[in-house]
Order: sequence, then C-alpha cells, then structure tokens
Amino acid sequence: MFEREINKYFRKAGIGWKLDTGLVQVRGAESFNQPVAKAVVRLEATGLYTAKNELHEALQDMSRRPKPDLTGALQHGIGALECVAREVCGDPKPTLGQLLSRHPGLIPAPLDQAVEKAWGFASEQARHLREGQQLDYTEVEFVVGLAATVAGYLVAKHRP
Repeated sequence: MFEREINKYFRKAGIGWKLDTGLVQVRGAESFNQPVAKAVVRLEATGLYTAKNELHEALQDMSRRPKPDLTGALQHGIGALECVAREVCGDPKPTLGQLLSRHPGLIPAPLDQAVEKAWGFASEQARHLREGQQLDYTEVEFVVGLAATVAGYLVAKHRP
C-alpha cells in the first residue's frame, strides 16, 4: 500500500521516479514504461533471464542519481536485444548487425535497417567513446525503449 501511495504521489507531483519492490527507479513516459515492462514479462516467461537482467540493468543505470549512467544504460539495453536475437536465431556469437544480415526476415524489412542503425548508434556512442562526448537522456531512453520493444517482438514472433 505504501508503494502504491508513494507512486501515486510521484505521478501527481510530476516526479520522474517510481518505487518498485523497495527500489527507486526511473519512471519514463507511458510510451517508454509499457513496452519495457511487456518485454520484461515476455523475457521472463520464456526463460531468457540474461536478457531480462540486461534490461533491468539498463533501467537501473538510467535511475542512478545524482547522474544517470547513460553509457551503461545504452550498452545494457542493446545487449538485451542482441542476447535475444542470438537466442532466437540459435547463433550465439555474432553481433546484432551480423545476425540481421545472416537471418533475413528476423525483423521485417525495412524495419531491420532501423534496428541495425540503433545498434550502430549504441555501439558508436557507448562502446567507442570520444573525449567530451555527451549522451542525451532522451536518446538513450529512445534506444533502450526500442531495444526492449524489438526484444519483446522477437520473443513473441520467433519463440514458442
């Protein structure tokens, strides 16, 4: 009851946080929260715990205060998607970009190109860092949300 009431207050006051099982986490827009929550449920239901944990870590990194770990969130979000893609393809070693090339139809064209570009963005912004480079929170939220949505799609489409 306490958790429900504090979250009700946070929403009413416009505070971008939520209390979830005793942890204070980022509360994004509904357009972010719902797809991520749905993907987490699908990943857990199909036993893809590593990918589920990666999404959880992305959310934790976005929730860090006083400064979110946006690089970590981007890495974990795309890592979750890459993990799911490897699993549904039965191909454990390639990168997400390689999987999309090797398995046409995994994601319908031209949407596969958008996913590949998001993976490239994450790789460039979170793995190949440059001094002075700053990530924007909204861009990270966009890519993490996209990664969660696509991971949920892959599980629903390609895994019983």
